Amino acid sequence: MPVPDRIERVLELHHPPEKVWTALTTPEGLGGWFGSGAAIDDLRPGGRARVRWNDGEEHTLWIQIVDPPRRFSYTWAIEGLPPSDPRRTHVEFTLEPGPAGTRLTVVETGFAQLPDSLADAYRGNVTGWRTELAELAEYLDAAA
Repeated sequence: MPVPDRIERVLELHHPPEKVWTALTTPEGLGGWFGSGAAIDDLRPGGRARVRWNDGEEHTLWIQIVDPPRRFSYTWAIEGLPPSDPRRTHVEFTLEPGPAGTRLTVVETGFAQLPDSLADAYRGNVTGWRTELAELAEYLDAAA
């Protein structure tokens, strides 16, 4: 069975878009819920960010879209491929204001380019987004 191409998650957050945007696009915000620390070299298309986890793992995010406070996207390497492999997935966050706060939609695409032998990368990111987005909600609620 081929690897699905897309992971999509929607969260209803009880915080204004500007606060959610800050959690997605600042080193303090991003490092507060996504991994254990972050650095953003340049918040613009073509810029880069780095996210690290306590186990020493680090990922580079190549920034694609910065449209405050509505859209933010990046590409990043696919787990299981060598660092020199140019294939990446694309992650996009869309923020929509609502009466109770912000509807956040997260879509990661690009898994269909993987061979079936790397289906674990897709499954790992499905689980990862579930965990990380729960941590985003907790981070925002704690900072309220």
